This record gives sequence, C-alpha cells and structure tokens, in this order.
Amino acid sequence: MRAEDVTRLKPLLTAGEAAELNGLLSEDQVLWRSQPGPQSAALFSPAEVTGYGGAAGGGKTDLLIGAMLTEHRRGIIFRREGTQLSGVVDRMVEILGGRKNYNSSQRIWRFGLGRQVEFGSVPNLGDEAKYQGRPHDFIGFDEASNFLEGQVRFLLGWLRTTIRGQRCRAILAFNPPTTAEGRWVVPFFAPWLDPGHPNPAAPGELRWFATVDGKEIEVSEEPFEHKGESITPRSRTFIASHVDDNPYLMGTGYLATLQALPEPLRSQMLRGDFSAGMEDDPWQIIPSRWIEEACARWRPRTAKGVMDSMGVDVARGGRDEMIIARRHGTWFDELIAYPGIDTPDGPFVAAQVMAARRDLAPVHIDIVGWGSSPFDFLVSNRIQTEGINGAERSVARTADDTLSFANRRAEMWWRMREALDPMNPHPIALPPDNGLKADLAAPRWKLTVAGVQVEGKDEMKKRLGRSPDRGDAVCMALMGTVKSGSSTIRSHRPAGYVL
Repeated sequence: MRAEDVTRLKPLLTAGEAAELNGLLSEDQVLWRSQPGPQSAALFSPAEVTGYGGAAGGGKTDLLIGAMLTEHRRGIIFRREGTQLSGVVDRMVEILGGRKNYNSSQRIWRFGLGRQVEFGSVPNLGDEAKYQGRPHDFIGFDEASNFLEGQVRFLLGWLRTTIRGQRCRAILAFNPPTTAEGRWVVPFFAPWLDPGHPNPAAPGELRWFATVDGKEIEVSEEPFEHKGESITPRSRTFIASHVDDNPYLMGTGYLATLQALPEPLRSQMLRGDFSAGMEDDPWQIIPSRWIEEACARWRPRTAKGVMDSMGVDVARGGRDEMIIARRHGTWFDELIAYPGIDTPDGPFVAAQVMAARRDLAPVHIDIVGWGSSPFDFLVSNRIQTEGINGAERSVARTADDTLSFANRRAEMWWRMREALDPMNPHPIALPPDNGLKADLAAPRWKLTVAGVQVEGKDEMKKRLGRSPDRGDAVCMALMGTVKSGSSTIRSHRPAGYVL
C-alpha cells in the first residue's frame, strides 16, 4: 500500500482501527508515529477542536506536525510571531529528512497530489484577515494562549474542505497562560479547565458548542433550529499532557530544568496548573490576585438586600455586549449580558435597564457613542441616570491623596483598584465570571503630568481585539451616587470605602 493510500483511507477508519494500522505499518512507511498516552489520545480524538497540553514538554508541536502529515491534505500551523516558526520548520526537517519541496519564501511545504502544509503568523490584531477565504482541513495553533481569542475564532471559521471523506479539525496546543491576555483559553475550554464549571468534563470527553444570537453556548450533540436557521454544534475536547508523557525528553534533563523554575512558572510549566498565578504586566492597574480574591469571596444570595447602584455599558456593535451590573452594598450580582445584535436601539436598552432596576438604584451609563440614546430615554422616563463620559475632567484624587486623575475614566478604574485592595476594610465580592476577570485584569495605566491615565476603550480594543464591557459596567456600578431625594451628585470619595 502506498503512503498516499494510507493518508486517503485513514479518515475513514475508527480511532481503534487507525491506531492498529499505525502499529502494523513499518517505520519506512510511517512519517511520524504518536507516543502512547495523551499524544495518541489527542491524535485519534474525534473532536473537531482539540485543546492539548497544559504543561511544557508534552509533545505539543510534534502533535501538530504529526496530525497534519498523517491525516490531512491541506493544513496550516500558526505561531503568533513569524520568527517563532523556525522551530516548527526545523522539526519538520527532522521528520522528513530534509527541505525538499519546501518554499521558504511562501512558508509552504508541498507533497504532491494537492497535499501541503503552510506556516502562518498573526502578530498584530487584524493580521488574521489575510487568511480569509483560504480553507484548510487542518488548523494548528502552537502556543495558542499567545494568540488573541478573536484571532483564533476568526481563523477557525475557515476550517473546511470540499473533499469527501476528508476530516476537518483544529488542535490548539498551549501551556497555562502567563498573561491576562491569554486567559481566554480557560473559558474556551471551561468544562476541562475552569474549576468552577457546573458540569466538569473528563480529559478527552466530547462536548458540543454552538453560537446562538452572537454568544457561544454549550449544547447537546444534535443539530437544532433557531430563528429559522439550522445550527450544527461543533465538538470540542481537552487532553492534558506533561513532560513525563514524553520519553524522548525525560532522558535529557528537561524535567530538572522545569523543576528549577520559580513559582508560579514552575507549577504552570511542570504540572500544567491553570490555577497558578499569572505574571501581571508591570503597569496592569488591578493585580490579578486581587480580582481572584474578590471572586472567591462571592456567594450566591437569595436575599440580596437593597440595590444601591447600576452600571450599564452599551454595545458598540461587532462582538461587543451590552452589560448591566448591579451592586447591593459590597456584593455585586451576576452580570446581565445581551449580544450587541440584540440591542437594536436606545428604547430597547433602556427597557432592559428598567426591568433589572430595583430600589430606585441610580443608573450609571456610558454615554459615549451608542449610550446617549438610552440615556435620553431613561431620563425622559424620570429614572435617576448619570451619563458617564470617560474623557471628562476629574477633580478627585486617590484615597491616599497622593495622585490626581487625568480624566473620569482613570478615576473610575482606580476606584475599582482601591475597592479590590486587600487592605480595604470593606472588601467587595464579585461574581466569578471569567469574562469579568479578564476585563478587570486587562487595562494598563501610566502616570502623566495630568495624573493617572488609563488606557481608553479604543486602545484596548486594538490591543486585545475586544472591548472591556464587563469591567466598565462593574466599575460604573461601584460609583456611590446618592439616591434621588437628597442629592443626585456623585460623591468623589473612594466608592469602595463608603459603601
């Protein structure tokens, strides 16, 4: 049997049959053979999207190359930076025994009969658009947590083929994220990686996901109808690996190298511990540990007490969401989220705010852009509403009276920092929402002649590929506006200290 025939027939075999076939074939007929254990489990998993790794040394890059060479016809392997692809190419050279048929300028390896593997990079937000309209039956992301979530989701949209019988799948290989930007992989693979998930999944177990009204949700396997559209869920799984699963590295001293790393990097790279602390950016305004502690304090409540304040961030289109945050003293209720496509106009937004409001709670709403219309509608209905324009001048100072603020946005975010400070005698409790955690850890700040300055929304969207909607809504809900009847002027004292 020719190697081409093996490649053509493998997608038609069951996982067990494919494993048996690999065992029967001789070394000169098989370009690459998976290692027993997690690597084989990932290779033969029927999932359309597989997460693999969790720890350093588990054979992640080899899995991407091996899956492409043994089971696919037209694939692409991504690294975030183009310079990082050299290691992937070098490993391909080792497996193939040379660079024959490799076009280094195009970064494409062609094997005949239409088979090829391409190497791509997307260092900047927007670079993913150059791969639009180029379908692949295999897409691999090496160190996926280094990519932006929006980039990965966009590129997965071109996972398809016109060849009958050819399997399509993607593999995301990664270690635990070391920065806030990479923590999107945890909610993406929440049933396997999020310790707070209500229905955890076993390694290798299949779960199905679909996008409904602009939001991804976990669903059953069967296709379903929604608003006249037939939706077919896509299967997903995650399989953990460690250095001791890789016999080739175990004999090189690499284990000792990982054991010598400082914490939390040691736990992340050696054990694949996704709960270990991340390395914050030096100018991250709110430390990740403070955010995690606030979420750990949160408990669901039947009796929520008086609602003191609301924060509303209005969707600006695209993947943005409209978020409603509600504060009861030092306890924040679970966020209410609406996809941007479901918030067509100001009256609709205002109606959702009014439905969620209790106890005459003041409403704080971002009036820049889309927020001006719901603001006008709320005010016309005599709802106590304060329009928040982050660019406005602030006359406040930090709680210790040492720093001023460049604008109201900087004041708003610094107040959240002060409220989350472990030294705060009135600690707040935030719902354990992965999107909220990511948003609160995302903004960076700097000190200017005008005082503390925090990244603007547009700046953050360029860097992260998303808007910090949840974080902004919670920061606005923290504001201590006095309810109508005594005063409607917002206090400039640290809201987190006067609740």
